[in-house]
Amino acid sequence: MNILVTGSNGQLGNEMRVLSNRYPGHRYYFTDVVEASDTYILDICDGSAVSAFVQEKSIDVIVNCAAYTNVDKAEEDEATARRINAEAVKNLGEACRRVVHVSTDYVFSGDEHKPCSEEDAVGPRTSYGRTKLEGEKILQEVCKEAVILRTAWLYSEYGNNFVKTMLRLGKERDELGVVFDQIGTPTYAADLAQAIMTVIEADEWKPGVYHYTNEGVCSWYDFTIAILREAGVVCRVKPILSSEYRYKTPRPHYSVLDKSKFKKTFGVEIPYWVDGLRRCMQRI
Repeated sequence: MNILVTGSNGQLGNEMRVLSNRYPGHRYYFTDVVEASDTYILDICDGSAVSAFVQEKSIDVIVNCAAYTNVDKAEEDEATARRINAEAVKNLGEACRRVVHVSTDYVFSGDEHKPCSEEDAVGPRTSYGRTKLEGEKILQEVCKEAVILRTAWLYSEYGNNFVKTMLRLGKERDELGVVFDQIGTPTYAADLAQAIMTVIEADEWKPGVYHYTNEGVCSWYDFTIAILREAGVVCRVKPILSSEYRYKTPRPHYSVLDKSKFKKTFGVEIPYWVDGLRRCMQRI
């Protein structure tokens, strides 16, 4: 197959690039808005450019790793977030019959007290969550064979993320205050990339909405303890309440996703979050 990967200079896009070496039977086109080694320039907000690229390269599947993910800035500039998270997604869905699109736990309210399934009611409370949900709905309208993967707490050795920030701060400071009343599941981008390839490699194309994170749950406090422990960094980590941390934008208090549907549909086991973190730290 000819596979187009958007946002290939980001965390997930880079992991897709690494993983592609294990699937040499396909031809890959890695794209982004910024030029880089082995990367085509493609602005997915330009519908004509997307359509022309897909036709010229005879693309069979688009993997959309591009997104506007800055939660705070999205509140200040929802128009830009919508352009990338919704309108650009429509361009991809109209250009190609099969799209694998990555979405987020932020489509839910974050007030749940049990893992959210794909059938649970959505209720985003941020501009980021609203625009991502719009992207999901638009894609399902224009691309009936789309696969939507909702994920959460994504990190990697590439780009900027919580793991790398905590490593840096842990080395710079004697003490860190980290919230303990926000619960979720850290997700290693390399494992999400493998999930995407599992979808593509399946004997039968199975469209729909799925949830994928690593297994298990923890708080940001627990996550930080594990990060510093794996790195051998000595720093006192103090648990604090969300109310003690000045967020510009509200964060979900509980964002655990139920992955039963993905595991049953594709017959896979999902790695535990601590094991994913350990593999990431080894690569860092």
